[in-house]
Amino acid sequence: MTAIRKKLEVIPAIDLLGGRIVRLFQGDFDQVTRYTSDPVELAKRYADSGVRRLHVVDLDGAKTGKPTNLPIIESLSALGLEIQAGGGVRNLARLKALFDAGVARGVIGSVAVENRDEVASWMAKVGAGKIIPAVDVRLTEDYEPELLTRGWQAGSGQWLWPLVDYYLARGATEFLCTDIARDGTLQGPNLALYETCATRFPQAEFIASGGVGNLADLQALDRTGIARVVTGKALLDGRLTLEEIERFSRDA
Repeated sequence: MTAIRKKLEVIPAIDLLGGRIVRLFQGDFDQVTRYTSDPVELAKRYADSGVRRLHVVDLDGAKTGKPTNLPIIESLSALGLEIQAGGGVRNLARLKALFDAGVARGVIGSVAVENRDEVASWMAKVGAGKIIPAVDVRLTEDYEPELLTRGWQAGSGQWLWPLVDYYLARGATEFLCTDIARDGTLQGPNLALYETCATRFPQAEFIASGGVGNLADLQALDRTGIARVVTGKALLDGRLTLEEIERFSRDA
């Protein structure tokens, strides 16, 4: 019997800088859009609308390595949402601090590329399903996805597919995949990239990130076969409504 694929799940994103909600354009700290919404009040609205999971990025942690937004993350977790959070997670102690704040899954970026054996050891200690490798890619002229690190400033010389193979073999189940050229642009996600991810690794659950600008983008992503998508700016700017994303709830 053929398994029935679950529909796409939308995960709202909240990026925190100095305790406030912001969005960066293509990860650039010099291109910041600041929002007046209180992060806990916004997350409560998401929860009340049926959202089950929230994506949180501690941009202060990503920039300085200091987890200054942990108290807010703890307040977000108290709302009953499943929090997946990252930003500057460079050691096991930092990861455990997120878990102590109520985070369900830690999102690991640069270290997952640069020191994969260390991250594999974290998986063995805390549970592979509690870690989401974040794979940020830049497509070459040959359409090969190169992995970027250090705030997307450094090319790693490594490629997406072998990294996914490595972590799948060690029990990983989810991957957050961002095409950095699309991030914060609202110009549509890279559908071909995500369709390739879903087709090449049917045993994995990919979370798309970057470029979502409207409901049509979500409908197109749903047809690629990926499991989930993170969207922040489109919701914050009112290009997507809570009513529109309700249909993508796993309980709908």
